[in-house]
Amino acid sequence: MQMTASRRSRKAALAATAATIAIFLSDPALAQDSTTGDTEASNPEDTLVVIGTRRTDRTITDSASPIDVISAAELQNQPASNMLDQVKNVVPSFFVGQNSISDASTFVRAPSLRGLPADQVLVMLNGKRLNRSALVQVYTGGDTGLSFGSQGADISSIPSIAIKNLQVLRDGATAQYGSDAIAGVLNYQFRDDAGIEVSARYGQFYEGDGKSYQLAGYFGFKLGDRGSLSVAGEYTEDGQTSRGQTRPIAIAFANANPTLAPLLPHFPLPAQIWGNSPSKGYKGVLNSKFEISDNAELYVFGLAAHAKADQSFNFRSSFNGTASFSTTAGGSSTLGGRSFFRHPYYLTQCPTTGVTGCAAGGFVYSTTQLFNLSSVYPAGFTPRFVGVTDEATATAGVRGDSGKFHYDLSATLARNALDLSMYNSISPSYGPLSTTSFRFGKLIQKETTVNFDATYDLEAGMASPLVFSFGAEYRREAYTATQGDLQSYGTGPWARQAVYEQTGATTYAPLLRTDPRCFSAVADSSTTQCVYNESPAASGYGGTSPKYAGTHSDQSYGVYAGLEGDLSDRLSMGVAGRFEHYNSSGDAVVGKVNALFKVTPELSLRGTAGTGYHAPSPGQNNTQVLTTNFRAGNSIQTGTFPVTSTVAQYYGAVPLKPEKSRNFGLGFVWQPANALTLTVDAYSIKVTDRIFISQTYTVTALDVSNLIELASVGVGGDVNFFTNALDTTTRGVDVVGTYRTNLGDGKLNLTLAYNYNKNKVDRFVPGTIGAGQIVDAENLAPKHRLNVSGNWTVGPLSINVAEHFYSSWRAEQDYPGQLFGSKWTTDFDVAYTFDDHFTLSAGANNLFDNRPDRIAASGANPIYTITDSLADGQVYPRNGGPFGFNGGFWYIKARIKY
Repeated sequence: MQMTASRRSRKAALAATAATIAIFLSDPALAQDSTTGDTEASNPEDTLVVIGTRRTDRTITDSASPIDVISAAELQNQPASNMLDQVKNVVPSFFVGQNSISDASTFVRAPSLRGLPADQVLVMLNGKRLNRSALVQVYTGGDTGLSFGSQGADISSIPSIAIKNLQVLRDGATAQYGSDAIAGVLNYQFRDDAGIEVSARYGQFYEGDGKSYQLAGYFGFKLGDRGSLSVAGEYTEDGQTSRGQTRPIAIAFANANPTLAPLLPHFPLPAQIWGNSPSKGYKGVLNSKFEISDNAELYVFGLAAHAKADQSFNFRSSFNGTASFSTTAGGSSTLGGRSFFRHPYYLTQCPTTGVTGCAAGGFVYSTTQLFNLSSVYPAGFTPRFVGVTDEATATAGVRGDSGKFHYDLSATLARNALDLSMYNSISPSYGPLSTTSFRFGKLIQKETTVNFDATYDLEAGMASPLVFSFGAEYRREAYTATQGDLQSYGTGPWARQAVYEQTGATTYAPLLRTDPRCFSAVADSSTTQCVYNESPAASGYGGTSPKYAGTHSDQSYGVYAGLEGDLSDRLSMGVAGRFEHYNSSGDAVVGKVNALFKVTPELSLRGTAGTGYHAPSPGQNNTQVLTTNFRAGNSIQTGTFPVTSTVAQYYGAVPLKPEKSRNFGLGFVWQPANALTLTVDAYSIKVTDRIFISQTYTVTALDVSNLIELASVGVGGDVNFFTNALDTTTRGVDVVGTYRTNLGDGKLNLTLAYNYNKNKVDRFVPGTIGAGQIVDAENLAPKHRLNVSGNWTVGPLSINVAEHFYSSWRAEQDYPGQLFGSKWTTDFDVAYTFDDHFTLSAGANNLFDNRPDRIAASGANPIYTITDSLADGQVYPRNGGPFGFNGGFWYIKARIKY
């Protein structure tokens, strides 16, 4: 029997995993005499950790909290230009979607650590807080299912070539670092070594698209014998990918209008693109320090980044009428063109004087005084949504010591902006007056942070000095939304087109909906008159209106204290407490205690317990967005409103309050030999009053009459708002093992990283949180993740193999009832170094070209036989699942390093 390609791939993946695990479990004594080259890359457990503790002598193996140290080499070896994807490949509990068509969430993707949202993960640069992104995640569905309503930092702005290492604290740390550190901390340490490094990478997906270019450089030098200065930068350019089919209605249009078929958007590609958006940008880092005295050091570092991406939106068909298509279920389904293509825009308004029967604001039926949007877009249009992100943050400080007293005083200024615009679109309510491009306004996040941190070593007769830590922090953050173009948010003259016919010289009468001259299929069925309604704002997105434009700010201050040390040769303990006050949400007091006990020299037990919180940001309190979603093939205007708005309060919104958490961890560290380390850590995180976004409420005609502001969404549109109507508990286990040995004439380094994570919704407010939202919160990320990787280096040759396992998952809001199956992917890389300075490498990510399961047919999502896809051309889940749907990617890379 001939084996299929997919079966061969699965068998090869399983064989690679089995071989790697077998080597991992081989005799550790072989490694006793082995030596390593790059200490940080080969022995991460020996790296001093700087997060989760105020001590300066802790490593992974003697830290009371679980910490991963990701080396610069591990990050740079990932064939991705985005830091999000680099971290996703190496940290099993880190999840981020591909987000192919998800409004602004395509430009700023929200990650998740341990199934918790992006703003419950604190991101730091050199131990200082990285500011939030300007984007609050409001896009509905699996693209943001784990981070719905969050406003986290944009770590995609960080260039990997600038990184010394990434330290991942897998533990709550709010008592130490303040709001947001509920799920853990990502701390990026910048390089400060002397030298020059230049690299270039080119790659593309197996299907020949998504061409990717990356140029990166690093330059570091000493400032005499008292300081250092380093600069690093990257330029990246990534091409578009397409993994969907064209829409069935686009095929019907091409068949009915063969001469116009080449005018379909993206022809001959699908009229609507499901894939990566083309993007390009640059990132830069400066890092410097200088000793101003024997006991004090001045430091300055900063990050700047700029990126632009161009996203395909949903196709707007100009097909005149409807067409029936067969589905895989054996029946048929009817699709049609957009309403604004299917009726005329009459140009003559009712006279204001001297006539009867023609109401003010109405339009006069005419066979000549009319306009059709098909004259602008004969074959329909697909809006292109453009996002330009800019990040700038700078920190300056002084640190030093005076005997047993150590201090660090710093200030950070930061700004993140997202500028949104669209072209190839229309503002339907403006009819013939509409432009085809729109600026929606900027979202801007500004932050000012001042920190003072200090420690004092107390001699108390213990096995080590007790480290007493204390400090204070002041923060101010401001969220600004600037006004968009009038037509991007406004309601034009043709928003409600009531049609009248002239019956005499000065008399008029309503044209009835039953009249053959009325396109009744798209007319308002709630009235007997022929009335056409069109949504306000640009088709696909809504700009910021004057009502919601402006700046909103919040200020906070906090103080903390802690004590930690070795109480004996076998027992280390730490305790910390923090008080913080926010102008918008009041006071919070949190604490943490941890301990590590050495049962034997090879085995240590460790545990942590603490409380945490996340204060609602000004962005979460004041975001307003109007966008278009699709449900069962129909476009739906969706408005997200701040809790302070009359719209949100009409549907029951109340002011936001802080999220609170309780964190517990228990695990062990086993190091039977210098070459073998195994850590196992179980955890439980309970979050109450979690900030989320409600389910959608459908707007009725009665709602609009009760609250005229709802006209911006329109009858049949959806409304949602921010809420605290959710409690969750997250439980799981992390297993991390490293092993080093000799293999032949070379050195073999092996790593195993496994994460089991289960989210459970403990409480929700019925009617505010929907059933699909609960399923996504509990099942969007795979519960089991496994990474097994090996590096074999012999002389100038280095070979890397990594095997990744993802268990099953669901995206209920997008694909009701479907369980997406478990998958394996394989990465492979080989590198050769010439003359110690020149390295050439080649490899593949997702070597065997695996994809998520295809979307299955359901009542809400029929599969059309003509395209074997959904009505909008989707073949694979739009968020990409845990590893994306683009398939295999090959690359080559050259590096020069001195």
